[in-house]
Amino acid sequence: MKAVILAGGFGTRIRPLTCLNPKPMLPLVNKPFMHNFISWVKSHGIKDIILSTGYLPGVFEDYFGDGKNFGVKLTYVTEEVPLGTCGAVKNVEGYLDNESFMVFNGDVLSGINLSEMMKYHKDKKSDITIALTPVEDPTSYGLVPIDKDGRVEKFLEKPSWDEMTTNLINAGAYIIERNLLDLVPSKENYSFERGLFPNALEIGYRIYGHVSNAYWLDLGTPAKYLQAHQDILNGKISFNFQGEELFKNIYLGKFSKFHKESLLSGPIVIGENCVIESGAVINPLTVIGNNCHILSDAHISGSIIFDGCKVGRGCIIKDSILSYNVQAGDKVIIEGNSVIGDNTIISDGNIFKNGIKININSNINPGEISF
Repeated sequence: MKAVILAGGFGTRIRPLTCLNPKPMLPLVNKPFMHNFISWVKSHGIKDIILSTGYLPGVFEDYFGDGKNFGVKLTYVTEEVPLGTCGAVKNVEGYLDNESFMVFNGDVLSGINLSEMMKYHKDKKSDITIALTPVEDPTSYGLVPIDKDGRVEKFLEKPSWDEMTTNLINAGAYIIERNLLDLVPSKENYSFERGLFPNALEIGYRIYGHVSNAYWLDLGTPAKYLQAHQDILNGKISFNFQGEELFKNIYLGKFSKFHKESLLSGPIVIGENCVIESGAVINPLTVIGNNCHILSDAHISGSIIFDGCKVGRGCIIKDSILSYNVQAGDKVIIEGNSVIGDNTIISDGNIFKNGIKININSNINPGEISF
């Protein structure tokens, strides 16, 4: 079975992290998210994968090449204009065989058992099978009520509370029989959620929901991106950490230098070629990328530090994200889900709180911001 991964979005909700980086290639515990995604798909025997790209497509091919080094075959198809979730799949139909195939939204972290889903699709003789997952607040998602046999009754996109009869949402993974693409217009912006799925249901095609209670998270916002890291570090989803586990739940990459008193308790992941100076404290639920320098008396907790960052003396970084090559001077405070864009230089004494976002390539003068 082939798979199509939809990876063409602009990632506007998670900017500035995506100003220079496609969202599926943002690091997830120091490996591109798409690297982990492809490993998950491959683990269920799917090795022929089509990547539908749009925004910064070259980043994917530069990293993965033809996929051979990752044990898969990758084909890249780039949208000239945005075509929507279903239109993007129609755009790659020439690469599909005349049999069922899988489709994935490329920005979801999931532990759904795809092998079970494929068996379910076959057993039900389904035309379309949609992965469903329960959530506490379904109002931001597509709601999919099913009958006692698992057959889909209707589709509700982002319903109000009084419309809800179930908490099962569309989890962004589908198995579709090839002939269903005949219902999809060519070269048009067209969605699964508002187009193909309700239309196919009305015509009478067999559409089933495969319900899973496995881990599932949409990585669309900085808060969710932070949560994904914390959930991984806390063991809520299986993950293959890079580096050597020097102490319990503390992983360190090659050629990194540290002082034992800086790493008292995990989970913590630190990349390669890093320097953690004496007096610096790295607290749990922190991920530090490669080639980072953490100066003395800096305190970092619950945060994500991308590659190439420098954190000055006496800094406090808490529950926040520093993108690539951020340079923070001395006694800078960054906390409360704040996000600092790529290549930003922050001089001494600035304070960022309350979810503030600093754009890429910014240069912040000493004491200029206290938010």
